[in-house]
Amino acid sequence: RLDRILEAEGDTVNRYKASKQADVLMLDYLFSPTELRQLFLRLGYDLDDEVWRRTVDYYLRRTSHGSTLSGLVHGLVLAKARRAEAWQYVQEALEADIADIQGGTTGEGIHLGAMAGTLDLVQRGLTGLETREDALWLDPVPLPALSEYGFSLRYRGHWGVGVRRRGGQLEIDVPDSEEKPIRVVLADRAVTITPGETCTLVLAES
Repeated sequence: RLDRILEAEGDTVNRYKASKQADVLMLDYLFSPTELRQLFLRLGYDLDDEVWRRTVDYYLRRTSHGSTLSGLVHGLVLAKARRAEAWQYVQEALEADIADIQGGTTGEGIHLGAMAGTLDLVQRGLTGLETREDALWLDPVPLPALSEYGFSLRYRGHWGVGVRRRGGQLEIDVPDSEEKPIRVVLADRAVTITPGETCTLVLAES
């Protein structure tokens, strides 16, 4: 950890513009882009895409990731920004205990938070998953390094709604039930899927 290294050398991290782990960028981890913009508007500030891009770049250069959770936060933030570096952070989190990347901490106990965080990064970060306005919102991130992934979720009484990204397609499977149809919204369209149906959408890559 950066703070411990500096302390061992008789220095302190307080003398530098540096962070051990994610701090300001946690905002983008906790809130969707729309929610974040609305929060800043209520405070009297206009948070546009360019301002946030510069903010992300600023903290990327100054964060040492002394916590395995820090990389997960940055990975999700980069996924929302549709930047390919997001996958690098997923891989690092997956290898945290297998490779003992922090040099001895795995022996004290596995990083369970990081393990769960990788699932969250895939579910929310790589798919852009949000639930708002009576719909399931998705905005998948194109990642050449990850050609296919999928998972299932529970949504509005539907058990096992399947979401799978394969190549340039997004497949959504709604198990048969007596529940109401599901409305799914992407950046360029909206579809309604009835229980028992599978919908395959061709994605507009960006």
